[in-house]
Amino acid sequence: MKKQLVVVGGGPAGLAAALSAYDSGVKDIVILEREPRLGGILNQCIHNGFGLHTFKEELTGPEYAERYISQVEERKIPYLLDTTVLNVSRDKKVTYINKEQGQVTVEADAVILACGCRERPRGAIGIAGGRVAGIYSAGTAQKFVNIDGFMPGKEVVILGSGDIGLIMARRMTFEGAKVKAVIELMPYSSGLNRNIVQCLNDFDIPLFLSHTVTRINGKDGRVTSVEVCEVDEKLSPIYETVRTINCDTLLLSVGLLPENELARGADVGICPVTGGAEVDDDFMTDIDGVFECGNVLHVHDLVDYVSEESGAAGRAAARYINGEINGGKEYVTVKTFNGVRYTVPQKISKNHKDELILRMRVNNVYKKANLVVKDDKDETVFSKFRQIVTPGEMETVVLSADTVEKIKESAYISVGLEGKV
Repeated sequence: MKKQLVVVGGGPAGLAAALSAYDSGVKDIVILEREPRLGGILNQCIHNGFGLHTFKEELTGPEYAERYISQVEERKIPYLLDTTVLNVSRDKKVTYINKEQGQVTVEADAVILACGCRERPRGAIGIAGGRVAGIYSAGTAQKFVNIDGFMPGKEVVILGSGDIGLIMARRMTFEGAKVKAVIELMPYSSGLNRNIVQCLNDFDIPLFLSHTVTRINGKDGRVTSVEVCEVDEKLSPIYETVRTINCDTLLLSVGLLPENELARGADVGICPVTGGAEVDDDFMTDIDGVFECGNVLHVHDLVDYVSEESGAAGRAAARYINGEINGGKEYVTVKTFNGVRYTVPQKISKNHKDELILRMRVNNVYKKANLVVKDDKDETVFSKFRQIVTPGEMETVVLSADTVEKIKESAYISVGLEGKV
């Protein structure tokens, strides 16, 4: 079977990419989704706060997803549900399996990987204690409560202050549970400030920064308490500060990992910082015709940005299919310095003609700093003052078309912070 475009993933990234490719003239598309419905993780995110940038109104997760699903169905873009992609090859052959068709291989002119991300499990953080019931990732608990109608527990401690953990602190409180504390290893929260205010402060839920859970205690197969310690500057537990918090449930919100097994299987170049592919300004990986977007590329704070980036990836895929993008492009490399952990994209084509959006995250909390872009002669080509920057909120730099023209003469550009940091 042949297709012009195969989109792997039917969440917000895959839907936005497919729609923009279709509207750019590519009609022979199929979306492959492993869940029984389109929409991805948004289906269980019943809180509001979505869509302010994209639709200029506040929506819940399912409402936001439905906007895109309805557009896909209006255009009659084919999609397959309960379908697992097994492999993507370097020559753009996509192998998937489902119960209706069995195993199928599709030869594609272009592939967009929009596989999303997964939560870091308990095994990745090494907490001492028994294998007792009552330990869940925050996303799993969210599914239990919002989709399945099942309460994971009554007395809850949350480890990690990522956005899912903060939102679940409020959600569990709404459902009658007592959230004893949110424990954060770092000296700052990794979630959006609005979620700290709306989900913790508004409900008097304490947030302990520079703390961690060092042991999980249980009895009769169920969590009974957790031991919590302060940590030092090297993030090592200070055991003299240990305290015990009684609880029957521990939720883990300790980071998200891009679901990049398919990219790794195709030997796509992976960014060691993001865990996603290294891409150019067209969101194309180092395999011509294979694109990546959404949380599989880098973990976003707002789904609106996922949709925006994925729309750009879909349009680029259409240009590739139509022969407007070719391999062998010359690039300007994007480097980082002084507080900026990474940027997306990691390289810029010297053929780029329009304005360029760079998205990035910092590695700590910085106040009264200038976010700057410099050319390879160390001359500043862009500067933006920021009162405060935090790791939990993505930063955006928009380079004008004129600035892009200037940097094309450089071998590389550097993005970092200057000033009072």
